[in-house]
Amino acid sequence: MKTYEVFLKKAGKDEFRHAGALDAPDDDMARLLARESYVRRGEGAQMWLVARSNIIEGDEEFLSPNFDKPHRHNDGSNIAARRKRKRAETDQSQTNSSETNL
Repeated sequence: MKTYEVFLKKAGKDEFRHAGALDAPDDDMARLLARESYVRRGEGAQMWLVARSNIIEGDEEFLSPNFDKPHRHNDGSNIAARRKRKRAETDQSQTNSSETNL
């Protein structure tokens, strides 16, 4: 018996979502069992079956943050501050320019 992970996608632009898992002796039986167990009421328009043995996992060490390289997390505050500063400089130069034209 092999274990299969079942993913379903509703019609439209929704993404595939994990629906569950099942055990079956082969791919054809897995397809049949998945249809009978997970899409009897039209819960999905598309279905993926993935044998668990084909899944590549990333362990905790692999997924831990990489402290050797600095990562930039931009929340937009630096860009907003720079734009505000540039607007202020532009406004100031226009004010100085109009004062000299008087």
